[in-house]
Amino acid sequence: MRLITLDDIIETYTKFRQRGLPFIMSKLNLNAIKRTKSAFNELDISSANWWIIPKVQKRWNLLITGDPNLEYEDFVMQNYLSDHKDLKMLSLGSGICSHELTFAGYDNFKEILCLDINEVLFDQARKIANEKGLKSIHFQIQDLYRYEFPENYFDIVLFHASLHHFKDIENLVGKKIKKTLKSDGKLIINEFVGADRLQFPKHQITATNTALQSIPRSYRKRFKLNIYKNKFYGSGMIRMILADPSECVDSSQIMPSIHKHYKTIYEASYGGNLLPNVLKDIAHHFVTLNKEKEDILDQLFEYEDTYIKNHSSDFVFGIYQNT
Repeated sequence: MRLITLDDIIETYTKFRQRGLPFIMSKLNLNAIKRTKSAFNELDISSANWWIIPKVQKRWNLLITGDPNLEYEDFVMQNYLSDHKDLKMLSLGSGICSHELTFAGYDNFKEILCLDINEVLFDQARKIANEKGLKSIHFQIQDLYRYEFPENYFDIVLFHASLHHFKDIENLVGKKIKKTLKSDGKLIINEFVGADRLQFPKHQITATNTALQSIPRSYRKRFKLNIYKNKFYGSGMIRMILADPSECVDSSQIMPSIHKHYKTIYEASYGGNLLPNVLKDIAHHFVTLNKEKEDILDQLFEYEDTYIKNHSSDFVFGIYQNT
């Protein structure tokens, strides 16, 4: 366990440059829920993370759906739900609801209920739903830990990058979600399932640094900073808890709990063991590509593919059947 690292100091300074002093001060709030909300309460956060790179997004699609141009929502509808009608979906920790809004565009759904604690993101999602005339999707400000799950009600429960924010995964997945799903209901996840509190093992940090050093120095200048990214040190526990007390609080138990209580219908690993930490704060260099940058990303993809041949993937997409 690492209490504090050099990356913690750099990350704090970066967040100050990106989001200002009020954001930094919000992390000193004694209320854990308010600290969590502050991590997600802005619509247009300027950052440079792996998810902003179009080539990375196409890699996800390829590894999840087999087609770099096919998003997982359309993959699910085409292959698993095309003949179903009047579906009821529950999405927990849905944030801006971009994926739920995509599902709501299909007339297969009677009800899509999104639960989250963030009013700012829901206001934006509600505006989009109204503009598109989507009638099946609804938004409810709700603390999941106080939500009364209706029994045998939902056909689908969706977690998109949210399940790793919940504690006591075994109880949530094995009891509450099972209870609210119909007997033939499906649990769908697109999740980080790696180390709790991002306390990566030494071999993963070493592999990350090997990949990082393969990038020319000119592409390692940090976003909005006049310093270069030369080494990855990992996250300290103190910053993890202060920045967002919910972040990866029980993430290592996601896959064991799901495999214990559900039948696997479809499961696809898409890495994320090296790329997020290699590209954090330097991803902006690779949004627009030339031949050199294409080659750099291809080499990084190869590093990660080689690594996950011998280690479980940190990110998983899966469809699971209630049993």
